Parts: sequence; structure tokens; C-alpha cells
Amino acid sequence: MNVLPALLRVTTSSTVTPLSEDVDPATGTSLYPSHRCKTIHLVRHAQGIHNVAAEKNHDAYKSCDYFDAQLSQDGWKQVENLHKDVHEVGLSKKIELVITSPLLRTMQTAVGVFGGEGYVDGTDAPPLMVEKAGNSDRSAISSLNCPPFIAVELCRERLGVNPCDKRRSINEYRALFPAIDFSLASNLL
Repeated sequence: MNVLPALLRVTTSSTVTPLSEDVDPATGTSLYPSHRCKTIHLVRHAQGIHNVAAEKNHDAYKSCDYFDAQLSQDGWKQVENLHKDVHEVGLSKKIELVITSPLLRTMQTAVGVFGGEGYVDGTDAPPLMVEKAGNSDRSAISSLNCPPFIAVELCRERLGVNPCDKRRSINEYRALFPAIDFSLASNLL
């Protein structure tokens, strides 16, 4: 099963709907007054190399070869498509904060979707992601003109059940993702 990253809206009423269903079709207005709501968009990480391997053999999730799995090439294509969609509908200008799990594939997805355009060396702001982070072939991603990013330990889907769900140390991540705030991620593995 190939699961694409999807944008969902969660309102204060605890309902979860696809982004395209957040407006009352009869009136064209939001179902809840905007001054009483915060909108939270949830994005599942794009396809990781562990997902590709597990499509062939579910036991691949248990393999140490997929420790803190990175995005696959198809995963990066998914990120590019969602980045394009987020910008085309104007959502990128409305995001106030990006919260991500401190796993390689989730941070790659978050910065790829909500990060700035290509990073230019010599700018005053650090990159969200350095070039070739996590053995990717990707250029650095800029932190300019995008919301702040924070990694939160409790956002991890599982806390280390399989090698793909275990992570590197926060110090290693700081070098790969200099503009992400890791203050809410434990330095313990």
C-alpha cells in the first residue's frame, strides 16, 4: 500500500476533514467562526525507504538497514508535489508554526513541504536542511520566508519499536537541520 502525504484540517471541535472539505458547500463559509478556531494541518511523512522495502517483505521494518529511515526518491516527489500544492492554494502564507517529529523522514518531509526555496550560501539565516541531509541528493532548503519549525519528541508515531522508528542524536540532527528548534526533543535516544 502506497500512502501519500495528505493535508488534513483539525478544528477545535475535534473533527478531522480533508482540506478540500473544510467549507460548508451550501453557504461557502467555514463551519466554525475563524476567531474561535486554530487550524492544525496534519501531514504524514512521505514515503521512506523502509516503506518501499516493507511493501515486498513486512519484516523489513525490523531490519537495522532502515535505522531512522530517510525518504525514498518517490517520497521526495511526493514532497515536491505537496510543496507545490501548498504554495498554489496560498496555504504557505497562513502557516504560523510547523511541528515535526524528530525523525529524519519526518523532518525531510516538513522542511520540503513548508520550507523556503533553495538556500543561498552567505545569507543571514541558517538553512532548514543542509545539502544532502540524510544521504539524499537534495540541495539545502532555506529558512527564509517560512514559519518557524520545532521538533517535538511526543510527535513520534512510535518510540523506537522498530529500527526505522529509532532516531539519531539531537546533536546529529542539529547539524543536518540548523534552523529547526530542538528544545522540545529529548537528547536521550
